[in-house]
Amino acid sequence: MNLSEKNIEALKELLEGKKRVVILSHTNPDGDALGSSIAWKMALQRLGHQVEAIVPNAYPYYLEWIPTIKDVIIYRNDEAGVAERAVAEADIIFSLDFHTLSRLDALGDIIDRNQRATRVLIDHHLNPAEEFDIMFSYPEASSTSYLIYCLIEQLWGAKSITREQAEALYAGMMTDTGNFSFSTLTPHLFRAVANLAETGIDIPQLYNNVYNSFTEGRARLFGYVINRKMKLLRKGTVAHLSLTEEEMRRFWFQQGDNEGFVNYPLTIKKMRLSAIFTEHHDFIRVSLRSRGRVDVNLFAQRYFNGGGHKNAAGGKSFVSMAETIKHFEKAVEEFAAEGLL
Repeated sequence: MNLSEKNIEALKELLEGKKRVVILSHTNPDGDALGSSIAWKMALQRLGHQVEAIVPNAYPYYLEWIPTIKDVIIYRNDEAGVAERAVAEADIIFSLDFHTLSRLDALGDIIDRNQRATRVLIDHHLNPAEEFDIMFSYPEASSTSYLIYCLIEQLWGAKSITREQAEALYAGMMTDTGNFSFSTLTPHLFRAVANLAETGIDIPQLYNNVYNSFTEGRARLFGYVINRKMKLLRKGTVAHLSLTEEEMRRFWFQQGDNEGFVNYPLTIKKMRLSAIFTEHHDFIRVSLRSRGRVDVNLFAQRYFNGGGHKNAAGGKSFVSMAETIKHFEKAVEEFAAEGLL
């Protein structure tokens, strides 16, 4: 993928001299958010910049192997105020893998305090909601980690990527494509993977680190959710799952334990749309996945004040679980009546 030469030149100029840089990514950071942030941080540090990567809350335990991840600042746990000082003093703020400040939750409240920093977006979600000085917004890209690879390739050449960077980038590419099984897979993406492989990364081990490193509680929770909580609608073409806080406690839930649950109904032959509702203290997180032409980005925008990609999106509900499910089922019927399902 060739990124905008105009923006590349603007970024080169911005990165001249030594700068204080902050890299932000979204709440509930996943492999792509962390992989892209860490790889980009390494690239900027090699230029001599002072760089901090910050996420709003804790990352899943099965991503703890990503190189230097322990240096990522978790804003919710930052009692020393390192994140706030870094944002206040930043010359450049990079926003990676999100397209609206609402994805930062409480962390977003401190960003506007620094009006002098240059803001740069690097993202692959549809319709950015904020204004940025430089925007690398490519919804057709399979992941933000892939965009970071493309940036590094155009700025300094693929040969500049170290093995540690390659591990972080591969983690992001792999997780955001369902181990290279979703759409937006391109020849250049696989050439990028080949270049990462040439750094010596152990691809089977990276796969095991992510997909074969769960807890017993997670395995039991998955069985419970599929057996007891999966409901099929519209002759088996739509499914929804749900998890309450009490159910998660019952199975010793850890951050990230429900990752991938929403994808499982799509393994059913006729399935077109899948949703999971996960209860949090003051809201219910809605995750949506679809197959083919069904646009869950539109569905999330219309019914859950959210968004994302055509086949993967999300939002929030601020009513009870029962009301959320009732709202979803009604929305499905409306969506189907319009010929969108």
